[in-house]
Amino acid sequence: MDKRPISLLRQRQVPRQFSWVDQRLVRERYIDQLSHQACALYLFLVTGADAQGLSYDAERTLAERLSMSLTQLRQARQALLTHNLLAYRHPLYQVLALTEQNRQGTPGSEAPDDSVDLQAVFKQIWEVLS
Repeated sequence: MDKRPISLLRQRQVPRQFSWVDQRLVRERYIDQLSHQACALYLFLVTGADAQGLSYDAERTLAERLSMSLTQLRQARQALLTHNLLAYRHPLYQVLALTEQNRQGTPGSEAPDDSVDLQAVFKQIWEVLS
């Protein structure tokens, strides 16, 4: 297949500030084990983190920005902790590097039964941030 940009004028450029999402998150199916809320929280944290993956975000602010209740936010954070995608010590979040352990989660952890609809996750984030 010949891959060429559809819109040459709107090609994505790497921004000057440090912010990225590892493609393995989708390609290697890490996110298949996460809820929509956990994916939204992860995306928010990874795009707002500094070069070391660190960010200071208040629970209420995160819940408000992501249109979640505090309970949903805490459940999303716990899922990211369980799957070794995040370290947390109030009020500091650290997005962790992806490893084989992340995909499997901790021993005894099970993936949720519902699939993750990335389009819906990104649509919700876009609506919240617009």
